[in-house]
Amino acid sequence: MKNIKLVATDLDGTFLKDDRSVSQENLRALHLLGKKQIVRVVATGRNLRKVTEVIARDVPFDYIVYSSGAGIFDWKKQEHIFHQNIGQETASHLVEYFRQKDYNFYAFAPAPENHRLWYHKGTQDCEEFNRYFSFHNSFSEPLPENGKWESGLCQFMLIIPEDDSIFEQVKNEIEGQHNEIRVIRSSSPVTKGYIWVEVFHREVSKGNGVKHVCNLLHIHPGETFGIGNDYNDLDLLDFTAHSFLTENAPEQIKSRFHAVPSNEDDAFAHAVQPLLE
Repeated sequence: MKNIKLVATDLDGTFLKDDRSVSQENLRALHLLGKKQIVRVVATGRNLRKVTEVIARDVPFDYIVYSSGAGIFDWKKQEHIFHQNIGQETASHLVEYFRQKDYNFYAFAPAPENHRLWYHKGTQDCEEFNRYFSFHNSFSEPLPENGKWESGLCQFMLIIPEDDSIFEQVKNEIEGQHNEIRVIRSSSPVTKGYIWVEVFHREVSKGNGVKHVCNLLHIHPGETFGIGNDYNDLDLLDFTAHSFLTENAPEQIKSRFHAVPSNEDDAFAHAVQPLLE
């Protein structure tokens, strides 16, 4: 791993502790990576506003790949450099389809303003849906019931019970609606026992977001390093040449990549230590 030029890390459950704090060891490792001129990238499912709630301005990252790759932000220059949204026609079709299916779902404004969202409550109450709403109600409003959807969207999110067979059925059903989209699975960071079914433009993934940064900086994929903890990190870890999963990752995917300690035990600092020697 002597030729590593870029390190990419997930935030929740990976770089951050369970209380969303940054450990001193992880912060120290970030600074040391910078001294070695290794590019430091966040690759997270959080939108940019949510990133700023847990990462202070002086934490020395270089780029933020946010909303699972729907947008990229230059952290040093504080500039947006890329975003990829679902087109208006597809967004309109999916809005009506999800309504007809009576799903509880959220629709997010186009990146980079995708902290704003609309919600639609189906007839079946969902505790996790309501809990998510309680954290985002200041930026959300009911989905208009009439009229065609008039803009593109960053993403949709449905919430389902944590059941692999249900997820696969829903994923295949949604992806069959339009070839512009793809479904990403994420374990709920709010409540155990739920899956977040996230619908993005088909080109959106953490891996593609980091690839975009590599192309921008002329970094070869073989010179990259990644660390994550969940299903929505798999695209990232499939892209990076040296890839690691934390101890707190789901058992079903642990065997796919090298293991490091949990996020509570400075997973990031432990993983990058060989790069600092």
